[in-house]
Amino acid sequence: MTCGILIRGATMTSEHKSREQAAQEGGRHGTDTLERLKPEEAAAVLRRLLEVHPDLASEAEEIARSLLHEVQYEDIAAEIEDEIRALDYDDLNARAGRHEGGYVEPAEAAEEILEETLEPLVEDLKRHLELGLEAEALEICKGLVLGCYRLSERAGGDVLGWAPDFPGEAAGHALEVWYTGTDDRKSREARGKQRPPLPPDFLALVPNWIPMIERVGKERK
Repeated sequence: MTCGILIRGATMTSEHKSREQAAQEGGRHGTDTLERLKPEEAAAVLRRLLEVHPDLASEAEEIARSLLHEVQYEDIAAEIEDEIRALDYDDLNARAGRHEGGYVEPAEAAEEILEETLEPLVEDLKRHLELGLEAEALEICKGLVLGCYRLSERAGGDVLGWAPDFPGEAAGHALEVWYTGTDDRKSREARGKQRPPLPPDFLALVPNWIPMIERVGKERK
């Protein structure tokens, strides 16, 4: 009898450990799966999770806003410099020249490539303005201006060499978005409130563009 009890006890302990081990392995595999998701897949998981657990919405909103607050213009400027300078003749040749749709001038192709490279940051600027995160939006604007300024002052890589006016144009566009906002309703309502100009300590970093920056600010008041 005692032997039977011991065997059953050992079996139950083994089964318990197996279930516990399986749960731990399942947790690890689940974490691996989440870490390997593409951004759009992760967004879909979050939406479904909030549909099942709507009580998590406020916590998710708080986490999202804390992430959006993590913006530093120096990091954005460095990111712009790295991405633009990384563009090379392979990128240009893939777009320029004769294609099925006709002939594309190298300068035109360069403009398109450069605009597409900065577009995510411009969209981020608009998104922060629409959410009412103006301090963070200003950081993005400053980052765009500083990054473009540095590209205009030093060699900006193969592609930028075909569009030397692009940095100034891109910086001017970022400033226009900062001052005028977007077509979003909240942004339109905020247009009556004058947004502050770029601070003097920042202007000291872009001295050759001060007249342009001040002109854009006056035109958009």
